[in-house]
Amino acid sequence: MTTYTSVLGEKLSEQLRGAVRGDVIQPDGPGYEDARKVYNAMHDKRPAVIVRAVDAGDIIATVGFAREQDLRLAVRGGSHSVAGYGTCDGGVVLDLGSMRGVRVDPEARTARAEGGCTWADLNHATHAFGLATTGGVVSSTGVGGLTTGGGMGYLARRCGLACDNLISADVVTADGSFVTCTAERDADLLWSIRGGGGNFGVLASLQYRLHPVADILGGPTFYPLDPDVMRRYRELIADSGEEFNALLVVALGPPLPFLPERWHGRPLCGVITCWTGPEDQDDRIRARLAELGPVIGQSLGRMPYPVINTLFDELLPAGLFHYWKGTFSQGLPDGAIEAYAEYGATTPSIESATVVFPIDGACHRVGLDESAFAYRDADYSTALSATLLTRAECEASIGWVRAFEAALEPHSSAGAYVNFMDVDDQDRAQNNYRQNYDRLTAMKRRYDPGNLFRLNHNITPDPAPRISTPSAG
Repeated sequence: MTTYTSVLGEKLSEQLRGAVRGDVIQPDGPGYEDARKVYNAMHDKRPAVIVRAVDAGDIIATVGFAREQDLRLAVRGGSHSVAGYGTCDGGVVLDLGSMRGVRVDPEARTARAEGGCTWADLNHATHAFGLATTGGVVSSTGVGGLTTGGGMGYLARRCGLACDNLISADVVTADGSFVTCTAERDADLLWSIRGGGGNFGVLASLQYRLHPVADILGGPTFYPLDPDVMRRYRELIADSGEEFNALLVVALGPPLPFLPERWHGRPLCGVITCWTGPEDQDDRIRARLAELGPVIGQSLGRMPYPVINTLFDELLPAGLFHYWKGTFSQGLPDGAIEAYAEYGATTPSIESATVVFPIDGACHRVGLDESAFAYRDADYSTALSATLLTRAECEASIGWVRAFEAALEPHSSAGAYVNFMDVDDQDRAQNNYRQNYDRLTAMKRRYDPGNLFRLNHNITPDPAPRISTPSAG
């Protein structure tokens, strides 16, 4: 087994330890085996050193150390990167997981979260004031990685993407500078991190706009796997106001008490509802869901908003093996629905799923070039996930994901949501950023000309011709 104990040497190790307050963990030290693990167990790597930062000073010191020693630098927040970009072999891992403070200003309706926060941290802090912002569907996901990729979630139709609600950030850039970017100061950097991924620096903290959301009507409703159910779902989204959001899920029936046992492990489709409108209209929402098709199981009720972000947590703990792809589409074409039904019938495990996120409504009120997130004309974003209990099972399911993606290609845009891209999608950056790619390349040359922050879906600082491919509708 390859080890990297001697990569740094004793002198460099002491130099790094003297520069940071947080833990510095090396392969021959206690806690290394746990510290090197990431959410997606497909990525079993051995960094030369892991720094658990406790403040911005630690971030500055670690970035400077990696740059000066010409070492690979992986930045880890919630550790959910499906492509495994929160770790590396032989380099430096900057782990922000100890930086999880949140400060809420209820009068201004803003919250500032440190870079290691998860959505559970942020939701808990903001809910105390009856406030929330868009963020994810698994509570252990890091706020930084989700936001810099764009950030979809249950509140997207009403409140926009997570990146649309990012109003300020403290960023440590490749040269070690500490930059607070806002709409008035270093606005081009704020533009870049609102969808441009981890290409431009380390986010020490993020400030979000909040919205009055407290309790919601939420939960899953399950139906047989039937294209007609999905077509009616499409109509429901099109006919509903922005206070109604619902994810379409194609999966195998989970072993839940409200789902009849005969449906456990069988292909089905589900609608995960999040209604943020008035409680006196809950019955109308229930009636609309009943019209989609025969209901085979339902757990729908009033709950605090943070609860809906935990519904997938038990099914998807850290340490499973994942392989993902993603698509964008204008509308939800019949051809895509037929592919959902065909490939959904052979979903490889209960943990695997096809998840369709509506991204219309408030998401469409941001212009194509107002943030780095490029697909403002898309109505839906689809995640294709093979999630298994062992590496061998996951590797055997990669073909299913790729074939599924190929079946959706005629009905999808050329690019996709970067947070659904796996490690073999590096060549898709230009399509993923479309009309914004040239500007992002210029920003990369300005803020990271040496490409220190390259462990991501990388935008290189070198000029390259932009690929311009029209979207499919």
